[in-house]
Amino acid sequence: MSKPIKRIGILTGGGDCPGINAVIRAVVKTAIRDHKWECVGILDGFQGLIENRMRPLEWTSASNILTRGGTILGTSNKANPAKYAVGMDAEGKPIFKDVREQAYANYEDNGLDALVVIGGDGTMSCAAGMIELGARCVGVPKTIDNDLMHTHVTFGFQTAVEIATEALDRVHTTAASHHRILLVELMGRNAGWLTLHAGLASGSDVILIPEIPYTLDRICAACEDRKKHGKYFTIIAISEGAHPIDGKQTISRVVTDSHEAIRLGGVATLLSVELEEATGIESRAVVLGHVQRGGTPCAADRVLATRFGHEATELLAKGKYNELVVIQEGQLRSVPISSVANQQRLVDPKGDLVNIARSVGTSMGD
Repeated sequence: MSKPIKRIGILTGGGDCPGINAVIRAVVKTAIRDHKWECVGILDGFQGLIENRMRPLEWTSASNILTRGGTILGTSNKANPAKYAVGMDAEGKPIFKDVREQAYANYEDNGLDALVVIGGDGTMSCAAGMIELGARCVGVPKTIDNDLMHTHVTFGFQTAVEIATEALDRVHTTAASHHRILLVELMGRNAGWLTLHAGLASGSDVILIPEIPYTLDRICAACEDRKKHGKYFTIIAISEGAHPIDGKQTISRVVTDSHEAIRLGGVATLLSVELEEATGIESRAVVLGHVQRGGTPCAADRVLATRFGHEATELLAKGKYNELVVIQEGQLRSVPISSVANQQRLVDPKGDLVNIARSVGTSMGD
């Protein structure tokens, strides 16, 4: 018979996004009210578990945080216990070490019976590594990229779509006034969900996503075609991971001490120069960046995050460990954390949303 749960740890890993605090609130209040469990907040994601930095989470700790963006616990996208940077070698390159045993010892020393892990694919990969040592985990899917396998949506995504859509709406007027091509670069890494949804919602003229490599000629043709029909400006929603059919993704920087070292970015700036040279139309690029992660969550994300947090707690109460809460066909379900680790859910280039975009006259750049 497995050990009963009396004390749980909660951590938030990877990039922050709106709605994390709503999950924390739901987990803490459900755990205390319905199950009489103690709750412990682990600071700065898995880094806090590695370094043994934790604090109690009482009922009052989870009050008045529903509408707050970010995470009250802090987060880190560098602290993978299986590949943790512990210093630099003589050549200035990071030295990585597997510190899962250390993290697990802190898990046990603090009397934790289970972990609620809030994060994306990278965080779930870290959780899978801890599960191998005996930690009991339940995952909650968090990412503005919406790229976790086996779930229709992640919390944080809808808020990011609304922020991105508003930005695209706002550049319409300046683009029209100056007869320009305006490119807005959005986040998403290798997945184009955010750009596709925001592009559709804003009526962008061109949508460029990683899953559909573009050609400069096709984008130029779309801009020229608009001119022929009296539209002297073009709005382009472009994902940071978008790339030409014969080229590579644009890398903004390499973070050597992170287990995910590559940081994408800058493709909009490069493409704007190419478009201006090819078409003679003045072009400008806007990189929305971390604005997409900030601010208060929208109502839909508050509700979804609360549902996820409550369901994660209930899974623990039912003894369904090492599962990730997901939304499938509108219903809350769960899948093994191992089934989403080290994977990404990508846009189907022939899927419904892409086909709809083409039907309403949107160029996908191909």
